[in-house]
Amino acid sequence: MLITDDFLPVPVPESLSATYLVPTAGLPSVTARTAVQALAGRLAEPVYGLARQMLDSPLMSVDVRTVAEFPELPPDLLTAFGASEAQLDRLAAATHLVVVQAEYRPGWPPAHEWAARAVAAAVAEAVDGDVVDVFGLQFLDPATALRSLPDAEGRVRLVDWVLVPYSSDSEGLWFTTKGLRRFGLLELQTQGVPDHLTRAWGAVMTGAARRLLRDWTDGLAGEEVPAFVQLPVLATVTGHDIAVAYGNPEQHGATAPVLLRLELDPATDPEADSFLSLRPPAGHPGPAGRYFANACATLFSGIQPDVRYARSGDAMSRAIATARAGLDDIRARFRDEQLPPETQLVVKYGLPGDDGPEYVWAGVTTWDSPDRIVGVSASDANTDPTVRIGSPVVVAVADVVDWAVLGTGGVIEGGWTQAVLDAGQPPTP
Repeated sequence: MLITDDFLPVPVPESLSATYLVPTAGLPSVTARTAVQALAGRLAEPVYGLARQMLDSPLMSVDVRTVAEFPELPPDLLTAFGASEAQLDRLAAATHLVVVQAEYRPGWPPAHEWAARAVAAAVAEAVDGDVVDVFGLQFLDPATALRSLPDAEGRVRLVDWVLVPYSSDSEGLWFTTKGLRRFGLLELQTQGVPDHLTRAWGAVMTGAARRLLRDWTDGLAGEEVPAFVQLPVLATVTGHDIAVAYGNPEQHGATAPVLLRLELDPATDPEADSFLSLRPPAGHPGPAGRYFANACATLFSGIQPDVRYARSGDAMSRAIATARAGLDDIRARFRDEQLPPETQLVVKYGLPGDDGPEYVWAGVTTWDSPDRIVGVSASDANTDPTVRIGSPVVVAVADVVDWAVLGTGGVIEGGWTQAVLDAGQPPTP
């Protein structure tokens, strides 16, 4: 194996396993084979045939155990990963578990995961129960589990298989992935992410996971499983990677690629996980958080991070009036957590300058007072050296001229003044 500074050798496990549970009150009333047969015509053939084949092979086992025979699942972690009270109650009331386990070699397709989830979902549907993904510590209702499986062309949404949890510390946000080990790859992590990039960086991590998983499975495409796969030290992430990972390939924009440096962070504790860390490229000046903010501005380029308002006229006046008329409503929705998931609210406001006001964007973090917004700058200002990407800002609502809700593909609501600057006329209010 050739080792260079351009590639990072990542060890490949000998085999991979998947475990899914179906809690039941009493012994299950259906066998796994009967349950899978009921999916004929409803499940895409690549997975339906795979599930039936693995059921008849030593690569899969389906056992019924009493709850006492299986290690207890931590309710706090199940709750953290989305378990409802009703699901936890059904687990607590269960007397037995249908345990579906499968094993397969690393590579694509991940037959162990697809087949085990399909069999568990079929059993859960037959007994009107839940699926518990032991790896992800997630509850899945049968319909959701079945939707996550490949379509007739073998396509899946990576977000159905890889989670991106995060936590906060003194240096910012710490993001990790949870799910890449299903495919044999080490999990990713990023540290020191600015707080206002919570949603955006989660999407970047998902896009990076998609790109690296593609490189990983390409390295496993041969007949023999190699001991290592060489991943590029400088990984590229594009808007297309993010859109495909979320299952929306037709919605991606033509964004410039963002470079992220890959480093191996081996665990010092034998019980802990090793990570692949995503960092700015070597030699990048300034803090890592600023690079991450610039990366998000590049990938979510439906809105410019630094805009000067230099036009007058009816179109711009109408755009500002439209935006300001909606401030009360968007504040209420923001405070009530009624904005769409995976989105970020930003506002555009004016900074005084010798040549007139400079208009910049800020991500909203709190909006408790109707006349004041607390946020984080999304750009470096030319007129005020204290306003830098990632720096905290306090914005007077009277100075706000626009607002926008940003999704993974750009602006999904608002951005009226930006539309005037980009296209010469605002969108229809």
